[in-house]
Amino acid sequence: MHQPAVSAALKRLRDLSGDPLLVRSGVGMMPTDAALRMIDPAAAILRSAEALFSDARGFDPRTATRTFRVAASDYLDPLFLPQLVARIKAQAPLCPIEVLPLSPDTHYHAHLAQGEVDVVIGNWPAPPEDLHMGRLLGDEVVCLVHRDHPAVRRGWEVADWLAAEHIAPTPMHPGARGVIDAHLDSLGLARNITARCAHFSLIPDIVASSLLVMTTGRQFCERYLDRLPLAILPSPVPFPRLMYYQLWHARTHHSAAAMWLRDCVKSVAASLRKE
Repeated sequence: MHQPAVSAALKRLRDLSGDPLLVRSGVGMMPTDAALRMIDPAAAILRSAEALFSDARGFDPRTATRTFRVAASDYLDPLFLPQLVARIKAQAPLCPIEVLPLSPDTHYHAHLAQGEVDVVIGNWPAPPEDLHMGRLLGDEVVCLVHRDHPAVRRGWEVADWLAAEHIAPTPMHPGARGVIDAHLDSLGLARNITARCAHFSLIPDIVASSLLVMTTGRQFCERYLDRLPLAILPSPVPFPRLMYYQLWHARTHHSAAAMWLRDCVKSVAASLRKE
């Protein structure tokens, strides 16, 4: 929009709201409190309109300009998100994509319900039943250690493994138990966690410079073996396979654009399983 059109639109908004909305501050402009309160509801309306008219026209990735928003855990294979972004940009070059973190303060149910996120990707012991779910891949639980760790030479029994110094991700919220520790709890066992890190993808580098033990999926661990002095050992405690899913809300279940995105996610996961 050119400046005269912006001024005219702003005048209409001011008449409707009964508020100046933007006021001068030095050489610039700043929003009023009323304008700030309008931002989130207006964004939700625009996202809904975008989805409505996109699906009404059908979805052609070659010409679409829709923004895709993916929230994902960094527990994933480190190649997953780069390959997903590359696929989307190759097939839908005009569509912006935002990759958002799953952090302790992420309310992904609300973000999905409000249209702020199209799909959430991660692993859960039991996925939420009130969301649609698509299984992506399963992975064997193994241990990642420095290649000079004593257990590489002599192996370990359950008691040795539990007593070793472990590093684990920071809980998603206070008191939360991750997949590994929830399973140990069910067996009446507890490991010796002496370090935590909120950035899962940095943990292999920490393990490579210490005698800490990381327990997670084999596919994640294997990506670091060529770059770091690490070794993979079997876990002496049997674990169920880690299961990774994509979750989405009923509001986007029949959206042509969202279905295309979910197909991309599924295809990238399938390509990584074959490697």
